[in-house]
Amino acid sequence: MRIDLPRLTIASKYVNMTDINRLDLLESARPTDVDSGPEATRDQLLACVELLFFAYRDFTGDPDAVLEKYGFGRAHHRVLHFVERNPGLRVASLLDILKITKQSLARVLKQLIDQEFIVQKTGPDDRRERLLFATHKGAKLAEKLTDLQIKRMAGALDKAGPNSRETLFQVLLGMIGEPDRSMVASMVDQSSDKGTTR
Repeated sequence: MRIDLPRLTIASKYVNMTDINRLDLLESARPTDVDSGPEATRDQLLACVELLFFAYRDFTGDPDAVLEKYGFGRAHHRVLHFVERNPGLRVASLLDILKITKQSLARVLKQLIDQEFIVQKTGPDDRRERLLFATHKGAKLAEKLTDLQIKRMAGALDKAGPNSRETLFQVLLGMIGEPDRSMVASMVDQSSDKGTTR
């Protein structure tokens, strides 16, 4: 992976490092010729793609260690997360969120129900409708996993500085496909509202 760093230029009159010409540093970091920069832009984007792989590895790695103790994997984590954050979530809605097959969900859901992390209830109006709720045990595990990821996220955002949360939110939202973007934005806003009342 190649990362281009802006060159430092030293002022003609200097005594120590405090005399670095910061204006030249800022100017060298700006693209000077849009036509000559597609490769640099591609390299920068490639670096972001690679960083996303590594960030995801560590973001999921913290909960993975906890999940392993229960014989669970990331699929269990995703199901438990969305059920806990959205009490009474319909199975059909969970399938839409996760974009997985009924068979894949059925296996994971059965394990979570059998081990009493999730409970399934019939809908009040339609007996065929299945609604999902996290049990106390499930909510406790979900919170433990979420706390690990929040801690990592908070640390990264603190290091990134002011406005980093808003920027990251817009970048991640922008990466979601257009058909689902508004639904996800709405879900995240509703979940955030729920989270503040806990």
